[in-house]
Amino acid sequence: MSAPREVTGGAAPVGQLTRSRQIAWVLARHGLGYLVGTLGLAPVLPFQRGLLGHPRRPEAYTRPEHVRMALEDLGPTFVKLGQIASTRPDLLSPRYQHELARLQDQVPAERAAAIRAVVADELGRPVEELFASFDDEPIAAASIGQAHAARLPDGTEVIVKVRRPGAVEVIDADLTLIKRLAETAVRRSELADRYDLVGLVEEFSDTLRAELDYTREAESARRFAASFADDPEVHIPRVLSELSGERVLTLERLRGIKIDDTAALDAAGIDRTALAARASRMLMKMVFEDGFFHADPHPGNFFVEPDGRIGLMDFGMTGAIDDATRDRLADVLLALTAFDIPRLVDVLLSLGIAREHVDRASLERDLARLIGPYYARALGDISIADLLQEMLDVIRRHHLALPRGLALLAKTLIMSEGLATHLAPQFRLTTVLVPYAERMLATRFQPNVWGPRLARAAGDAARLVLTLPRRVDRLLDALDRGDIEIRMRPAGFDEVLGRFERLANLIVLGIIAAAIMNGLAVLMSIYHPAGWEAWVPIVFVVGFFVAAALGAYLAWAITRPTRRH
Repeated sequence: MSAPREVTGGAAPVGQLTRSRQIAWVLARHGLGYLVGTLGLAPVLPFQRGLLGHPRRPEAYTRPEHVRMALEDLGPTFVKLGQIASTRPDLLSPRYQHELARLQDQVPAERAAAIRAVVADELGRPVEELFASFDDEPIAAASIGQAHAARLPDGTEVIVKVRRPGAVEVIDADLTLIKRLAETAVRRSELADRYDLVGLVEEFSDTLRAELDYTREAESARRFAASFADDPEVHIPRVLSELSGERVLTLERLRGIKIDDTAALDAAGIDRTALAARASRMLMKMVFEDGFFHADPHPGNFFVEPDGRIGLMDFGMTGAIDDATRDRLADVLLALTAFDIPRLVDVLLSLGIAREHVDRASLERDLARLIGPYYARALGDISIADLLQEMLDVIRRHHLALPRGLALLAKTLIMSEGLATHLAPQFRLTTVLVPYAERMLATRFQPNVWGPRLARAAGDAARLVLTLPRRVDRLLDALDRGDIEIRMRPAGFDEVLGRFERLANLIVLGIIAAAIMNGLAVLMSIYHPAGWEAWVPIVFVVGFFVAAALGAYLAWAITRPTRRH
């Protein structure tokens, strides 16, 4: 079987080695050469010295800007992964989040004939029979697909999203290579291993592949439409199922004022403070009532229609919060309101956000310092975005990682408050969040909620009691046979072992260098063949440079970062 083939953007497929070399070149060119060795790409680019080529400007580019430009240079798959990574405030600092959120996914439009062929193949009929009109010039063109305005035979205006031909093959090829590079990085870098880089790549890859299937986005739109069916203030576009499939999604077209166009909103006489409150209530309902929320609340996805309704678009990125996670959120709120820091730490750790030993005392101190200034303040004076950003700083500092749903929720709340304060600077998301949170806490202790839970707990306890004797018997049998092994991994010895290893290398370096120099001296003093005087300088110089090269190599081997498993 031939090796997987890689592609760059919309170009023809290239070999895996060639693609690896392209990645190494781009990383080095943007001053990210330290990643070349971590990813195992040094052999394919041994003499790269960071040649530049990006636009000149008076001020120096920052590291986040170089990362963003490198991803753009690497093509659509890396751009999409960067956009997904920007939704993880638990992993990236605000500087990197902001910069990656600027990633541009604009690419040249696909040929109209190719787009029409995809529509005809997916829906079984040519475009001319399906639509009264179909604009070949896309409204927006991205790496995965592009959106076209169209009109149905009955006059209904729609938006038709069409996946680009070959997009799946392009992305799958790059994702295969990215996973291999992540596996190499985990073997070489303690930081990559600590954050489970392979797991993150797999998670981001799943998210990206989900965007390739428009049936998932259609299902999300239907789910939101059902949730807000009785809400006259929210308009979710209708999905035209008969004109949709895996590669084509047809939605009712919404028209109105972009929600961040304050001048147009004022001209239309719309109360921006009331609008901010309505948009925030919409989000709170998604989170606290439905457990399913729109995770990309940037202004381009919200329209204010002429009748005042808020129209919501683009359902490719969503988040889900299950009942267990909502219970944990309730515990977090109770711990915060009671200033119970130990309980707050217990809840955070119960969410499974720690992959290694956590310095609990240090974590408690950091959280206490963070929450203290907020404790005496009125809820209406607290910025959710500021509080979350500070908590996320603590999470990153202690090398913790949130479950994807909570990470998306944190990012969504931060973006939502930013949108709301743009509409009305005096507005605070807490004025809408607190009533929902209080209702969530109140319902937690209602009998109709606890009854089913107690019944499930009783069933679990009964199963445990019935199976416990059999499990204990198996355990005792295994002990008798000697089949049970207890493995211990002492913590804290890695640094000590590393020092011993470096010390041993230094000793070896000294012995080898001394042996070479001493051997040369003895050889030159004893062995005197005819004409030996002419060879003395050459032998000395060669021997000296061999010893120097060997010493330099061993010095590099000693000082480079090493990993122990």
